[in-house]
Parts: sequence; structure tokens; C-alpha cells
Amino acid sequence: MQFNRRKFLYYSSLSGLALTTGACQFNAKSKAATSAKDSNKLGIALVGLGGYSWGQLAPALQRTKHCYLAGIVTGSPDKIPIWQQKYGIKDANVYNYENMHTIADNDEIDVVYVVVPTALHMKYSLIAANAGKHVWCEKPMAMTVQECQSIIDVCAKNKRKLSIGYRMQHEPNTQTVIAYATSKPYGAMTKVQAQAGYRGGGGTGWRHQRAMGGGALYDMGVYTINGLRYATAMEPTRVLSARQYANRPELFKEVDETTEYQLEFEGGLIGYGKTSVGENFNLLRVDCEKGWYELSPMQSYDGVEGKTSDGKLLNIYIEDQQAKQMDNDALAILNDTPVLVPGAEGMRDIRIVQAIIEASETGKAVRI
Repeated sequence: MQFNRRKFLYYSSLSGLALTTGACQFNAKSKAATSAKDSNKLGIALVGLGGYSWGQLAPALQRTKHCYLAGIVTGSPDKIPIWQQKYGIKDANVYNYENMHTIADNDEIDVVYVVVPTALHMKYSLIAANAGKHVWCEKPMAMTVQECQSIIDVCAKNKRKLSIGYRMQHEPNTQTVIAYATSKPYGAMTKVQAQAGYRGGGGTGWRHQRAMGGGALYDMGVYTINGLRYATAMEPTRVLSARQYANRPELFKEVDETTEYQLEFEGGLIGYGKTSVGENFNLLRVDCEKGWYELSPMQSYDGVEGKTSDGKLLNIYIEDQQAKQMDNDALAILNDTPVLVPGAEGMRDIRIVQAIIEASETGKAVRI
């Protein structure tokens, strides 16, 4: 029950604090441009200005109450004027990958959010931590367990907080499912399954490159692995079986288009996982002795919802999942309390990712 004890300590530390995100409307200019440094808010620098930073994180930072967009790090000079015009980021808070280490001299930036391809997470997380900044690292945490441990060690050495971008664990309907793992309102679990996938196209970007962390398992599969773990409040002991394949091999030449796997938990409970960038599905379901409950969709940006066998609806809606996540992580820094999703959590999932890959390649069960 270690998973839930950590959650209990986290929420106890935040009792009495307002964790909901603000209802303010989106402003054309960033808060960084309209106000001086506020000791009650943290300045965030986004490292990597791809689709997730542009489409989700930057807009969410206009709605947060405890942090704001203060700076950017990019290797694409053509993006700089666009971001500066939209968010009012001053020249002194714009960095590239070569001079990112000098962010150590910038007191307006408290946190570095690493949003680059997975294979680069360790490199830029280490630079950020060695520059004395707290680190928010997007999921999946890194390519290997060893890389994850390096990030954890360097953040600890520099006494900086490390949080992994698992937004679902901040989402209220998901938190209900996490609580069910302890309270067991429908009796003992008999089967757990998690599926996350979408129909993607071809391309030559990093998501199609094995060395960069591409493929369905790294990209979407960690949602299912993490989901099976928090839905059971247990750690799997073995990967019983796994299969990685591509139905469109002409588009997915190096990486898996789909991965299916089975995890064995203590007591013999089996968790079934499937992830794909070739099929659409989005489900977390727990079958129990006295009923069932599910989230469908389990990880959609525009709302997670679910239901139970006795008619309960899991449909609490929050406007912006990313804003909720970043405000919670900011409060952990401001109040010096444990983060909800620490580095150890991300590393556990990568250990399972590596075991799934081994099971698929060898055709044998792999102990985790």
C-alpha cells in the first residue's frame, strides 16, 4: 500500500489550500509581461516549444494561480518572436540549448519544465537541476531506469524538487479511482485493464525514431502502465507476455505501432494493457467481486469521465488539467511539501517499459 500512503501524505500536506485552478480568461499577453516577480508565484521556463508546449502548457500557464510563464528554451530561432509577441517574454528570459546553463543567473525563473523528446529528458533535466532550478519533466521520464536514476540523484544533490508530468494523477475522477483501490467499494479486484491509443499518421519526426523514444509504448503506453498501477495500488511482479507490432510497417519502420501486454500483480491479479498509435481506444476498467467501475476516456485532454456498476457517475469536470497539475506542483515547492508524482514514480514505469520490451523480444515472461 506504499502508493496510497504517499498519496495520503501529499493530500494531508495540502489540506486547507486552494488547489483549483483559476477561472480567469486567457490573456493575449503572459503574466510574465504584465507583472513583476511575485514571491507567491513561480516563474516557469518551458524547454522545447513543440505542440504540447504551444497547445497545452503555455495556455494553461495563463490560468494558473501559483506559477506563470517566465521564459523559454528553444533550438528554433524562428519560434522566438512568435512566443515573445504572444506571451510578452522578454529577451533576457529567452535561451537556446547551448546557453541554457546560464539560466542559473536568472532569479525570475524558478522551475524548468522539460518538454523535449524523451531521449533528451535526462540531458536537459540535469542541466536545469545543476543550474539550481526545480525540474518538471514530462512523461515518459526517460529512456532507461539508469537515466531516471541520474535525474533523481542530480535533483537530490542540488536540493531541487523533481516532478513528473503525469497530469492524470491530479485529475479528480482519476483520484476517485485511486481511492477505490484502498476502500474497495466493490470488493476484491478480479481483473484490471487499461487501453490508450489514437489513429496517427506517418512521418519522420522523433516519434517514429526508436533512439529518440518514439513508438506507442513510450508515447502512450505509460498512461496504461501508470493507470494499472494506480488503479490497483500495487506494483507488478512480472510481465507475463507482450507483443509489439506494426499493422502499417511502411509508416512505422523502427518503432511499435501497437503494444499489448499482461502484468502479474501479487495475489495473482492480472492487468491487461494495450496502447497504439494506429487504433482509437481510451479505457481504464476495474472488475471486482461485487461490481465494476471504469474511466472512459481515461486520459483525454478535454475531460475524463466514468461510471460504476451501480450507476454512480465519475464526471467531475475541470477546465484545464495541465493548469491543475502545474498549480499543485508549484504549491509543493512554495510550501516545501512532497510532490504528488516524484521521480521514483516515473522510474517505476520505465522499469516496466523495459521489461515489456524484453518480453516482446524474447517471447518469455520477465520478472520486474
